Amino acid sequence: MSEFSRIDSGIFDVGGDGQAVNYFEFREVCKSFDERLVLDHVSFWVKRGETCVVMGRSGVGKSVSLKHIMGFLKADSGRILIDGQDVTNFKEEEFEEVRRKVTMVFQSGALFDSLTVRENISFPLDGQPGLTYEDINEYVEKIAHMLEVENVLDKLPSELSTGMKRAVAIGRALAQNPEAILYDEPTTMVDPIMAGHMGDLILRLKRAFHKTSIVVTHDTHLAKKLADVVVFLQDGRVTLFGPWTDFENSTDPFLRNFRLQDDLIPSLDVTL
Repeated sequence: MSEFSRIDSGIFDVGGDGQAVNYFEFREVCKSFDERLVLDHVSFWVKRGETCVVMGRSGVGKSVSLKHIMGFLKADSGRILIDGQDVTNFKEEEFEEVRRKVTMVFQSGALFDSLTVRENISFPLDGQPGLTYEDINEYVEKIAHMLEVENVLDKLPSELSTGMKRAVAIGRALAQNPEAILYDEPTTMVDPIMAGHMGDLILRLKRAFHKTSIVVTHDTHLAKKLADVVVFLQDGRVTLFGPWTDFENSTDPFLRNFRLQDDLIPSLDVTL
C-alpha cells in the first residue's frame, strides 16, 4: 500500500446499519498560531472500532489535532466530523454532548486531587439513574483490577507515580462508557518499563472493549503494539497514512530515521 492509498479508498462510506463507517474524519483541516501554520490541510479518518496512532516530532500538531476533536480549539478551515456529524462550527454547549461520547486521557492525568482513586474512577458514574452504590463499587473494582490499580483505590493522586496516575485516568475515562477514547502521549515522562506496561494496559483495553481510539505518541514501540493505522505528521502535513507495515517499510529517509531512533532503546514489554 502506498503512503496515501487510504485516501483513495473513500472516506464517506455509510454502513448497512446507517452508521458512518468512519468515527473521526479530518478533511483538509488547517490551524495556525501567530502566523505559524501547525496543521496544513490535514486529512485522515479513523474507522469505527479502529485504533489510530498519530506520530511525529514535537510541535507538529499531534496534540493540537486531539484538541480540535474535543472542541478546545477551532479549525481555521477544513471540516471535522465525529460519528458522521460535522462538528466544525459547534458551540461549547454542543460540544458537551460530544464529550459524553468521546473522552480524552491527558498527559497529566487531570485527576481530582482531593478525591481518592476510587472516587476519581467512579466520578462519571455518580448520580447515574438506576445505579446503586454496590453497582458502582463493583464496576470500579473490576476496572481497577484490569488496570492493576486495585491496591491504591484509597490513595490520593499525590501519592501515585506518573504511570499510576495515567492508569487511573484511563479508568475514569472508561467509567464514562464513551464510544471513543483519545490518548495524549500516554508513555511520555515515564521510564521504559512503565512505558511498556502502559502500552500493554491500553492493548488489553483495546481487545476487551473495542473502543474507537486515537493515540498521540512519538513512541514507536507503543505505536507498533497498538496501531491499526498510522498518521505521520511532518511540518504540519500528513506524510504517511496507512497500516503499520507502511510506516515500517517506508524508504523515506526521515521516516526511516524516526523509526530507527527507538530501536536504540529496547522494547520492554511487561507480561500481564
